[in-house]
Amino acid sequence: MLVLKDICWRVPEKEILDSVSLTVPDGKCVVVTGPNGGGKTSLAKIIAGIEQPDSGKLLLDGRIINRMSVTERARNGIAYAFQQPVRFKGLTVRDLMELAVGEAMDEDALCDSLSQVGLCAREYIDREVSGSLSGGEIKRIEIATVLARRARLSVFDEPEAGIDLWSFNNLIDVFRKLRSEVDGSILVISHQRRILEIADEIVIISGGRVSAQGSREEMLPRLFDGQTQGRPCPLERGGA
Repeated sequence: MLVLKDICWRVPEKEILDSVSLTVPDGKCVVVTGPNGGGKTSLAKIIAGIEQPDSGKLLLDGRIINRMSVTERARNGIAYAFQQPVRFKGLTVRDLMELAVGEAMDEDALCDSLSQVGLCAREYIDREVSGSLSGGEIKRIEIATVLARRARLSVFDEPEAGIDLWSFNNLIDVFRKLRSEVDGSILVISHQRRILEIADEIVIISGGRVSAQGSREEMLPRLFDGQTQGRPCPLERGGA
């Protein structure tokens, strides 16, 4: 279980996150949504250890992880998929997958992970994770590395960005399967309704603060009826 308590983070002359508190329980899918520039991606990077909060606490299974590096957090069970995946010239898809899971993978295991995101392993395992692949292909490969890890906490930053409709539809099924089969939890940054519809909990972040949160049943009507705290629906203004 991941717990965030009063997380604050600033860049020069601007408060990005202001006293953000939320919980991602074991076996649950929590979707964080809200308008552009609200702080969602910043929050994901702080959870992964890419950025460090100015104050507040992050606890994974009751252990404070504020001072842990990205590598230490990964070893302790946090997997993170970037909104814009990194390219690695000289590193093959097989190399990247095996680095993610920490061991050698046979072709059946590679095929299983890659097929979940709509890729054929035999066509991709020996290709470099570089400019030879499209943005959508890189995105799907990165999601596959997170799925293969079966981590305690899997964080996906806008997983729908840059992938085709078939892969997106398949990804919804993968999230459901991941939640039911893995002893862990999922945090997704998204404004896509179909992803929101599979959430156990929905959190809206706007202006660096949690403006609303609750169960899917409670939050979906408020989001799409534009009734969240009496203001226009935040998803109508975009949600990066």
